Amino acid sequence: MSSKLYVGNLSYSVRDDDLQQRFAEFGTVASAKVMMDRDSGRSKGFGFVEMSNADQAQAAIRGMNGQSVDGRDMVVNEARPMEARAPRSGGGGFGGGGFGGGRRSY
Repeated sequence: MSSKLYVGNLSYSVRDDDLQQRFAEFGTVASAKVMMDRDSGRSKGFGFVEMSNADQAQAAIRGMNGQSVDGRDMVVNEARPMEARAPRSGGGGFGGGGFGGGRRSY
């Protein structure tokens, strides 16, 4: 069973490969992903690392939490399941506006 870790307070220069290499010291890294802003392409400053088992994940938390990378102290803990978000309002609706289908009288 794999264990997913949240890695926060990352320097904006950290990339997927950087996480992969740093966490490999604690075991097999199944995946490493730095979250990127869709519009700017810039790092959001956090990511996720999936270790191959819970023991390796705990070792990575103990070894990496608080470690300084590019001048920033990383926050590493178990990832929580993503919470459901409220649906976004599209803003493209049409308001009332008096365009009725009434009868014309001539």
